[in-house]
Amino acid sequence: MSAVRTSPRRSRAAGPVWERRPLSARARRLLVEGDVEGRYAGHTASDAGYRLTMALAVACSQPGRQWAPADFHQALIYTPSRGGWWARMLRERKGSQYAEDKLTAMLDKARAFVAGAGTVTGRPDALERVTEVRRAVEALSWPTRGGGAVDHKNLAARLRLCDRAGGLDHTIAVRPLAELMGCAKSTAEASDQRLITKGWLIREEVGTGKNHGTRWRLQIPEAVRQLLACAAPGHSPPPTPPELATVPDAHTATDTSALAQVMGHDAFHHYAHGTSGARLLACLDPTDGTSPAQLKDATGLHRTTVGRRLAKLVEDGLALEREGLYYLHPRLSGPVRLQPDDHLLDHAADKAGTTGMGERRRQRHARERATYQRYLAERTRHQPSVRPRPVLVPEGVVDPLTGELLDERWRGWDLTDPYRPAFLEPGAVPLPPLPPDQAPAACA
Repeated sequence: MSAVRTSPRRSRAAGPVWERRPLSARARRLLVEGDVEGRYAGHTASDAGYRLTMALAVACSQPGRQWAPADFHQALIYTPSRGGWWARMLRERKGSQYAEDKLTAMLDKARAFVAGAGTVTGRPDALERVTEVRRAVEALSWPTRGGGAVDHKNLAARLRLCDRAGGLDHTIAVRPLAELMGCAKSTAEASDQRLITKGWLIREEVGTGKNHGTRWRLQIPEAVRQLLACAAPGHSPPPTPPELATVPDAHTATDTSALAQVMGHDAFHHYAHGTSGARLLACLDPTDGTSPAQLKDATGLHRTTVGRRLAKLVEDGLALEREGLYYLHPRLSGPVRLQPDDHLLDHAADKAGTTGMGERRRQRHARERATYQRYLAERTRHQPSVRPRPVLVPEGVVDPLTGELLDERWRGWDLTDPYRPAFLEPGAVPLPPLPPDQAPAACA
């Protein structure tokens, strides 16, 4: 009877956790290759490592890709992935239990953030959020006092950037923003601060370096959200402060897309039609007439200011007046509500003497940027060299591989940090002075 040869069962080797729990292609490259693009660079190495690990925690907490804490620990601590270098350094310094608890807390924080932020499934979903913010901006009247008109232009410019970026997150520096708004840099900075205080704007990351602008995110303040909910049909809006007054007629609201297209032109410089003229022009329609009373309610301007600005718009050929109602000039109408005509706007700027002011502002900003970059280069070149920290524990005292103490004269000392050895045992004999040839090295 022949013996039956049984072959041992071959167990299939388990693949990496990021293959068993799939991530997006970008998050997988970040985990396997590390931050090769420098997106999460920080002020220090530890700061950069924390940002990188937090980004991976958010990627592992997306809907349908929620990782368990054990999977997160396995991928970052117990696998030699380049994206987990900070977690492994944490384990070496403070132990495995501390590193696992820290990563679990970061994963819980990322899950809470993802759950509160909502789900964006694609570009149409992101543009829908931009449209929601745009409707909230256009529902308010934005009175001129207190910088409301400038804040209106600021939000219009940022909404135009969000349409291009495909979401509420956008990146821009203060000087390009001032050029889009058609105002001075200090005016744009003051407007940014007001919008941050009111809750419309969040500064996510301050821009540093030569080609890195500040990263911002738009949102609807909670007070405005509650006001719009109460102003819906069937609800009586509560008494609100003037800066939160809504537009009675939605048809006469200022079109932020039209405002963003014309507010940076020389024809709407402060010495020409100004911000008030741009806002009034963005309220006009080529077919439906608008009365001065409706424009006053839509913009929050005084009735005399509305009358004076409308008369000037009609004089320069940008608007038409028929039987007490005002219309947009047909040359400025197009597929959208307002289509700028360069020849017509340039003619209005020539009459006001503001031609070329926008170009001079851009040239001034370019000179300021070049001067600042030259200042940074000169400061780096003339900065005194930093003296290296002295190493108090010389080489040969501790085995770098095993950590074994090789020099008995250092018995009783904590040599974890070679720059700061600590004397631990009270009964230990202090070290005798070292010979000159064995003195600690001046640098590592």
